[in-house]
Amino acid sequence: MRLIQRILPALVLALVAWLQPGLALAATPQAQPETLPVATTRAQETARHALAEDAKCTRCHDESETRPVLSIYQTRHGVRADARTPTCQSCHGASEKHLAGDKASEHRPVPDIVFARQTYAANSADTRTQQCLTCHEGTKRGYWDGSQHQSSGMACNDCHQVHAPADKVREREAQRQVCFTCHKEQRADLQKISTHPLGVGAGGQLAASLVDGTKIVCADCHNPHGSPGPKLLKKATVVEACTTCHAEKRGPFLWEHQPVTEDCTNCHTPHGSNISPLLKDRAPFLCDTCHDGPHNSQAPFGPGAAGFQNPNSGLATTNGRFPNPSSSGAGRACINCHAMVHGSNSPAGAFLHR
Repeated sequence: MRLIQRILPALVLALVAWLQPGLALAATPQAQPETLPVATTRAQETARHALAEDAKCTRCHDESETRPVLSIYQTRHGVRADARTPTCQSCHGASEKHLAGDKASEHRPVPDIVFARQTYAANSADTRTQQCLTCHEGTKRGYWDGSQHQSSGMACNDCHQVHAPADKVREREAQRQVCFTCHKEQRADLQKISTHPLGVGAGGQLAASLVDGTKIVCADCHNPHGSPGPKLLKKATVVEACTTCHAEKRGPFLWEHQPVTEDCTNCHTPHGSNISPLLKDRAPFLCDTCHDGPHNSQAPFGPGAAGFQNPNSGLATTNGRFPNPSSSGAGRACINCHAMVHGSNSPAGAFLHR
């Protein structure tokens, strides 16, 4: 009897421990089936409706097209769960006659909006542009009307590839290819001795082709959609655009050089030159465009401007010596003395000597 009294409490404790997980599981409320957030449901409905609208077009315009059509779903324009993205009809119009067809003709009627000339003639540049500006209105495109590109009869799809997975003009590696399609002169300038690093990769290595340059691209200086400044520059003036990178030339200086404060292109050509650094001409000829003639009376220009060249040249001698080269024309010419051409902060730098 005493043995049973000793064993019984241990048996009760063991039984409770064995039943406890089951009791806890029974007491735990059953998990409810997971419900989708309202935003997810709305996105699914948006995508379902957009794809249904697209299906009116993609039943014919499929992967067999010579130009990419379905690849638009690899771009931002193809994110159908986003209510802001357009459908086919948003850009090309409802095109009800085109969808219904014409039994009396072998060809379907023209869609409302045609961007690229293929089977049908493209709409006017203004019509195509307005279709894009329906959504793409903002500060970067606020100056499109009246800009050089708009005045030249260009439309958005002349540069942009909406259906392509990668829009070349928006890719830094390939942007210049698109710009140089029209701007042949700037493409030629890039092959000159002194250029901006449009053909240099981010690592500083010379690019192997016109596709690899990423250190500077056209859009770093220009806004192709229009600008209040000259030459479609992103800034209001040429000086402001240049000093975005060339900050050491910005000033203000104690002694200014007027052509520098007016316009950098008075002396420089931005896309390329055979005279370093990007100069329009060599000194002293570049300086002479503003500063008329030499002013160094010790060695004036004349027959001996470059000094003694040929003993049979008949040059007059001074004290039995042939004339020395003019410091205004030899070496670095004017810059031999006037080294601080962009401006000077020296109290004695009135003539840009130091």
